[in-house]
Amino acid sequence: MNQVLERLARLFEYPGEDYVRRCHEAGLDVFAAEVAALGTTGLQELFVGTFDWNPSASLDLGWHLYGEQYQRGEFLVEMRDRLSRYGIAETGELPDHITHVLAVVARMDAEAADRFSRDYAAPAVAKLLAALEHSHSPFAAPVRAVREELPVEVPLPAVKTELPILREEGTL
Repeated sequence: MNQVLERLARLFEYPGEDYVRRCHEAGLDVFAAEVAALGTTGLQELFVGTFDWNPSASLDLGWHLYGEQYQRGEFLVEMRDRLSRYGIAETGELPDHITHVLAVVARMDAEAADRFSRDYAAPAVAKLLAALEHSHSPFAAPVRAVREELPVEVPLPAVKTELPILREEGTL
């Protein structure tokens, strides 16, 4: 079992009073100091603003792989099966939430973890990290640590930035 991935996974749970301790346990002391300065309420606001209000930073990794396509539903079913197979309790999060995905990878044998990371976890984490780095989010630090701990690493994709179309007054 990969205990480092297990500890990193806990950093993507909604932060409470023990969040800074969890950061230290995961070996992210600099990040811990940065978020400690925010206080629990400030950290919770940053967490929600980063992950819940920004689709490009969704913690549901299937979203990064498939968007709203039918294949995401298949991935959710597959993840639910994997959670059961590895004895991981479901939470209020969807089965493709990063906490679940990392827990599954942490319990896989090396060959299965390599294959699953190459096909699913690493590409989704790379997209998430690219979005967080693009927005200069402090949460890029734990995602970067996840990327480094996965058995497979893929290149970061280019971040697509959509600019609003400005129209002259009175035109459609």
